[in-house]
Amino acid sequence: QVQLVESGGGLVQAGGSLRLSCAASGRTVSGYNMGWFRQAPGKEREFVAALSGGITYYADSVKGRFTVSRDNAKNTVYLQMNSLKPEDTALYYCAAGPFAAVTSSLYYYWGQGTQVTVSS
Repeated sequence: QVQLVESGGGLVQAGGSLRLSCAASGRTVSGYNMGWFRQAPGKEREFVAALSGGITYYADSVKGRFTVSRDNAKNTVYLQMNSLKPEDTALYYCAAGPFAAVTSSLYYYWGQGTQVTVSS
């Protein structure tokens, strides 16, 4: 079992930055592939980024602006978000699973989410 807790969300102006953290307990995240997803009100949950070993994957909408990374010593995964846009506003979730997939159903464990709001 893995418990995931996201933090770092908040309100930021367009063009600003935030760094989300996903702290894991129960088992080490180094044994899992990690993903970040987001869900805006009235919309489906969508893939943002994933990390598999040293390989990263990004949705086209965030490529070049967001960076996913992992600190195995802290058992934590991060999502650095730069040049934020109002359309990035959503509840952001981290997830752990056997695949670095764009499909949310392929992840076994989920955090509770952290809200990111970008004002124009």
